[in-house]
Amino acid sequence: MIQTYVTPESDMDTLMEAPTTWRPPRYDPAEEAPAPSFFSLRRLRAERLGEMHLPVLRTMHHNEQLMASLGGVRSDAETDEYLARNLSHWAEHGFGIWILRDPSGRVVGRAGLRHLDVEGVPEVEIACALFPEFWGQGLATDAVRACVTIGRDWLGFPSVVALTLPANLASQRVLRKAALVREREVVHGGVGHLLFRSD
Repeated sequence: MIQTYVTPESDMDTLMEAPTTWRPPRYDPAEEAPAPSFFSLRRLRAERLGEMHLPVLRTMHHNEQLMASLGGVRSDAETDEYLARNLSHWAEHGFGIWILRDPSGRVVGRAGLRHLDVEGVPEVEIACALFPEFWGQGLATDAVRACVTIGRDWLGFPSVVALTLPANLASQRVLRKAALVREREVVHGGVGHLLFRSD
C-alpha cells in the first residue's frame, strides 16, 4: 500500500511531489527505521542502501565523469569500505543513503543524509550523485528536496547542509533550486568547499 506523506510546509510541491513511502513486494516491516527505507517521487524511486547494491556502487565509483567532483574514481576496496561505513550509519542512526531508480527500474544514482563533521561542528549532510546520463533533467533537484523534507519533517533536524566544490556550478544550481542557501567557505578533507544550508 502506498501511503502519501504530507509535509507541514508544502512550498516544494510546486515542482515535485512530496515523498511517499513505497514498499516493494519483499518489504520487511522489521527493517523499518526513523527514515523510510523506501520512498517514491513522481520520477524517482528510492531504496535503502544494502549489500545487494555493491555492484551498482562499483559502477558509480569507476565512472570518471561522475566521480570527478567527488574525489576521483575509487578502487573496489574503497567502495567496499564506503558500503560498510554507510550500512553502519543506517544501523546506528536510522537514516542514510538511498539508491535511486527511475520508473522503469534503471539505477539513476544515489542520494541521502549522513552525519558529518565540518570543521569541528557536527552536521547532517545531503549527499547526492547521479550518473551523467541523468544530469540536466531536474532529478538531482528532486532528490535533494526529498532529502531536505525527510531530514526536517521525518527526522526533526533544524537544518541540513550540503558541500560542493567552488568550481561545481551545476551542483550549486541544484542546491539553490532546492532552496539551500550558501552559508560559508569551509575546508573538508583538506579541500576547500562551499557549505550550503537549508532553512
